[in-house]
Amino acid sequence: METRESLFKHIETQRHLPTLPSILLKLINACEQDGENLKEVSRIIEHDPSLSGKILNLVNSAHFGLPNKIDSIHRAVVLVGTNAIKNIAICTSVYEVFNQTRGNSVFNLKFFWWHSLKCAMVAKFIAEKTHYIRPDEAFLSGLLHDIGKLVFWVNFQEKYREILKTCKSQNDLIFAEEKQLGAAHSEVGAWLIRRWKLQSFMADSLLYHHEPKKRILNALPLVQIIYVANALSHVEQQDKDYNIAGELFGFSRSQIEELLSLAEGELKNVAQLLGIEIESPKSTEAILSEKDQEAHEDLAREVREFSLLTGTLQNLLQAGDEDEIVRAAQQGIKVLFDIKPVFFFLYDNEKKGLICKTTDEKDSSFINDNIIIPMEADKSLLTSSLTKGRPLESFTGFTDTKPVIIDEQIIRFVNKEGILCIPMLAHGEYVGVIVLGLDQVEFSHLSKHSLLLNMFSNNVALALHVDQVRRHQLNRIQSERLAASLYMARKVVHEVNNPLSIMKNYLKILGMKLSAQDPAQEEIECLNEEIDRITMILRSLTTFSEKRVCNFVSVDINGLLSDLIRIMTEFLSQHSNIKLHMDLEDELPMIITEKDSLKQVFINLVKNAVEVMPKGGNLYIKTRHIPSYFEDELASEHKKHLGYVQITITDEGPGISDKIKPRLFEPFVTSKGHGHFGLGLSIVYEIIKSLNGTLTYESEEGKGTSFKIRLPIVTEEKV
Repeated sequence: METRESLFKHIETQRHLPTLPSILLKLINACEQDGENLKEVSRIIEHDPSLSGKILNLVNSAHFGLPNKIDSIHRAVVLVGTNAIKNIAICTSVYEVFNQTRGNSVFNLKFFWWHSLKCAMVAKFIAEKTHYIRPDEAFLSGLLHDIGKLVFWVNFQEKYREILKTCKSQNDLIFAEEKQLGAAHSEVGAWLIRRWKLQSFMADSLLYHHEPKKRILNALPLVQIIYVANALSHVEQQDKDYNIAGELFGFSRSQIEELLSLAEGELKNVAQLLGIEIESPKSTEAILSEKDQEAHEDLAREVREFSLLTGTLQNLLQAGDEDEIVRAAQQGIKVLFDIKPVFFFLYDNEKKGLICKTTDEKDSSFINDNIIIPMEADKSLLTSSLTKGRPLESFTGFTDTKPVIIDEQIIRFVNKEGILCIPMLAHGEYVGVIVLGLDQVEFSHLSKHSLLLNMFSNNVALALHVDQVRRHQLNRIQSERLAASLYMARKVVHEVNNPLSIMKNYLKILGMKLSAQDPAQEEIECLNEEIDRITMILRSLTTFSEKRVCNFVSVDINGLLSDLIRIMTEFLSQHSNIKLHMDLEDELPMIITEKDSLKQVFINLVKNAVEVMPKGGNLYIKTRHIPSYFEDELASEHKKHLGYVQITITDEGPGISDKIKPRLFEPFVTSKGHGHFGLGLSIVYEIIKSLNGTLTYESEEGKGTSFKIRLPIVTEEKV
């Protein structure tokens, strides 16, 4: 036997109160919709006593610290937000799956829901008919009037089962609750409401809804409304219940029957909208239907999928860069859905197109270098999916129009019957598209997991977006640091050049005083050469900041590389243990660019590659033509997309340490140790940037580094 004090101490740490699986599924789906569908979320919550209690408890807690207490479900939903509500729904779902509070011949959750919601609707209709100032308050009070029973069932299930079995009347039930548990369910419900400190008489309406009629005659309106609503909401209304409504509010029998008919009709509409298969229960011993069992199984599946998703999301959070995020996402799709192949087409804001990204070595050699889809290709499933913000698939997506060639080519490449394109957007910005290769059977199976797939793609999009923002900030910081370094470099060069000029002049005077055959002339010449070298080094400190006067000409990249290798023969001969491998694509297109600047880039990269392999190794130089995409019909008559020339220079050196990678293209950063200034890559980076190209690299410690340059192929008219 519980005492009153021990009872409230026990339920103070309130456990999860159960909710019907159908309602939880609807709520999770509503929270996952694009945009915050707050009205739909509010509508679902306000029709369930357990969820309403949880939201009101949360919003009125010290965590929010609001000056006024909230007793409106819609206001509570707006303040709490859909993310917190989704967490509540998921936690409740886990509890529902692993705890057997849902189906029982003694306490039937479906009947509890039906009676609570009917009482709420009857209370609202009475409030409107009697011109009570706050009908919504009456609705919420009616919805929560029996929540104490739910608290008893969750916290004292065995005891309460015995109480419900033996009690034949409401009076017997209240007496047994007080004797065996320490308080009646009406008192427990009122206690919960008071804990939320709502500025209303809601707690009183719960406390007194089983009092004798004569005590209710002098109560305030809300207490009277809930008392009558509860009496009229039982399965079998009796004449005495009609008499109470007539005595308190002056309702005729026909008015009461009309009111109950309206409540029944609205209740059935709500049940249908929430996917609850129910007729007005004949008794509290109604058993679970087949559809109820299916709903519980669906909820169990959702919980399992959320569990799997949690592990996958952990991998996304731990991913360090774009490649790792894509790799984690591909593995996640394999684990969650057993789907392969998977391709990620990431949006490039500068090129206004989708560029394929994959971590599968088997696919990357072809697809990474050959597919760039401009956003102008609006008939493609990929770009249409991104611009419309919804998944599109090839199985039913081609009913009205003929598929564009790029979609047909991707389908053939993935060697499947079709593709599903899932858009990735974050904060309203394009991130990219996930493309899944599927057969018809796989597509049909995957459609059952659309909610999980949507949640997963949203989290991948967010992870990629955060990485993009991080890289953008790093580039901005790098530019600011570079500007500051250049400012200091100019000051240093200016100050150092003066004494160097004076030294050169004095050496010239000294040389003139000596005869041409004097042995000191050789030392003077050596000093002059060293001063000139110092001058060259100082000049290199500022060359990457100066605006270049570019002389654009037509350049044969293959020819330029071959000539440079011949020029550098003496340098390479000093490193006889370096093996050079040239892989130059035949008929590589000419490009319009600045030839001398490009020479400097190639010399710096080749010298760096050789110097990082003092014990020898292989040096690879490769050129390729990268078309922008391979669908002719997308190219307009007046604008031809010619693509890029790509130059790759790869060494087998020690690689670049993770510590240096984020700052690799900053001045004064070097991976070659003491004695190097760290200026070469800064100069290379700025030159390629000025030529409208891109410079990227891949490096793994102990396995070497590969620098990849992409230069646009443009016509002379565009230049």
